[in-house]
Amino acid sequence: MSSDAKDVRTILVRGAREVARRDGSRTVEAEHVLVALAAMEGNPAARLLADAGLTEDAIRAALDREWEQSLAIAGIAVRVGLLPQATPDHSRDPQIGESVRLLLKRALDADPKVGGTRIGSVRILVGILDTERGRVARALDGAGVDRVALRARAAEALAQGVH
Repeated sequence: MSSDAKDVRTILVRGAREVARRDGSRTVEAEHVLVALAAMEGNPAARLLADAGLTEDAIRAALDREWEQSLAIAGIAVRVGLLPQATPDHSRDPQIGESVRLLLKRALDADPKVGGTRIGSVRILVGILDTERGRVARALDGAGVDRVALRARAAEALAQGVH
């Protein structure tokens, strides 16, 4: 399977790594990739997300609610909006986390007959949506997003040659 290095670099290194850095994270995880995809105006994955009501702000709000709910299960009551903002450390270089490795594996495992072998934003979105577990799945479920339908639309876009 080949990749379009420019797409992958733009999404993961420039986009998601910057999102992780702004969030004060030491690792780039799937949620950072999802936010980065939504923020890439004019990008096919961003359009698919927007059509599902998932703008950058909507995704961040869903992730905040998921975090609050996860902490509540552990008996910790917190409101994200009342916490101090993260202080981005621009000297920090967040490393690729396990959830990104898994989403890339799922993207690579997606049927190459559907949309060729290019690893662009839509194939990365398919990799993000190809899981039933994890923070992104919980956040999207909590926001009422039909992940299965969104994944089907992304796969259809791949089949039509949209990357």
